[in-house]
Amino acid sequence: MTHTKESVGDAKFIPGQPDMWAFVLFEALIFTGYFGVYLFNRAQRPEDFLPYQAFLDVRIGVLNTVVLLLSSWSVARCVEAARVGAYRRALTNAGLTAFFGLIFLAAKVSEWVHYVSAGNGVTSNEFFNYYFFLTGIHGLHLLIGFVVLGVVIHQLRSPGRRSQQLVETGATYWHTVDFLWVLIFALLYVVR
Repeated sequence: MTHTKESVGDAKFIPGQPDMWAFVLFEALIFTGYFGVYLFNRAQRPEDFLPYQAFLDVRIGVLNTVVLLLSSWSVARCVEAARVGAYRRALTNAGLTAFFGLIFLAAKVSEWVHYVSAGNGVTSNEFFNYYFFLTGIHGLHLLIGFVVLGVVIHQLRSPGRRSQQLVETGATYWHTVDFLWVLIFALLYVVR
């Protein structure tokens, strides 16, 4: 049996395009810098962080984390279905991924509105400055993820445009967005 470059049975197979993996590495480095600055400042002045961190609703953070983990599951199912030529199932899972993303975004916007209306805006204190920066940057990445999912769905709908590599590249981006949220959740909601 011969294996193509995109063959799943090939031991050297890496899903998606190499450029996306370079982007993932770049994003990991950038966010590592953001997280490092946050942790350094938090360690230097815990009194500027801990009282305000207590305002966060951990239940909302957990809900958002579960929703994004479900979106990672559904995008992985999309890739798996596309690999075996089950494009209708792949489309359903891509749509489910977008649905979970929308739930996350709605919950996050609701959370932002709640904190701002309670007097904890972007410039209210140092903790919420970081909170809105990190969750806002993540939200921007999520919006880009919706565009990526739109491209994946567009590709899957037409036999002439279908590209497994593009589906896997899109899924790689979506997994990156989910992974970044798990780190943001841990830093902002859990670590006290």
